[in-house]
Amino acid sequence: MAPLSLDEHLCFALYSASRAMTAAYRPLLTELGITYPQYLVLLVLGEEGDISVGRLGERLQLDSGTLSPLLKRMEAGGIVRRQRSETDERQVEVALTTEGKRLRRKVHCIPEKLFPLTGLTPEQAIDLRADIVRLTEALIDSQEGNPHG
Repeated sequence: MAPLSLDEHLCFALYSASRAMTAAYRPLLTELGITYPQYLVLLVLGEEGDISVGRLGERLQLDSGTLSPLLKRMEAGGIVRRQRSETDERQVEVALTTEGKRLRRKVHCIPEKLFPLTGLTPEQAIDLRADIVRLTEALIDSQEGNPHG
């Protein structure tokens, strides 16, 4: 079997798609003064409400070394509030501030604005997302030494 060219690698196609998707979000997020990772934090906090930093890291698949500076910037910008848990002082909880809630309402419509740029039908988008989730889970499982899920 001949070696694959760069354009034939699945990993490069996914990498390129991820970069293109993030770039498509950038103008809308820049208007609001937030980055794509901050947008993702807003989404999770909008879904779950107050949440521990650990749980937020799990949801975003980010380690604390990446998440902590992100949350510090968001806190400095008045978007989130971090505080020690009242029930377990080892845990830090994150919550949206009033400004964060205002931003969360503003970002709600972003996917609708960007979807037409994908060139996909809603059904194709659902199928593609499901395939990517399966791929991600399989790769995570294989890294954890559990090749069969």
